[in-house]
Amino acid sequence: MKKVEAIIQSEVSKQVVRAIRKIGVEGVTLTQSLGQGEGERPEIGGQQIEFNSTDVVMTVVPDSKVREVVAEIIRVSHTGEKSDGKIFVSNIEESYDIATKEKS
Repeated sequence: MKKVEAIIQSEVSKQVVRAIRKIGVEGVTLTQSLGQGEGERPEIGGQQIEFNSTDVVMTVVPDSKVREVVAEIIRVSHTGEKSDGKIFVSNIEESYDIATKEKS
């Protein structure tokens, strides 16, 4: 299993969730966050904005689904701007269902 975490612009997060659910992803966590990447900070009203509004979409999928999930996130989120976001994929060694107390 792999954990796929996408840090993306808040404006597209719900579209991303809908898109990956359509391809068979069952569980998704969406976290609203603030982020700061490499780019220059914009100014609004004469004040420099310290953080951008971003969301983190996280899901755990079988290894066989990773490429499809990543491709769908990129398809929905890509604008060509540096602030489009990042996707991280990591291994999941174990998981447990709290309700059943079983290793899944």
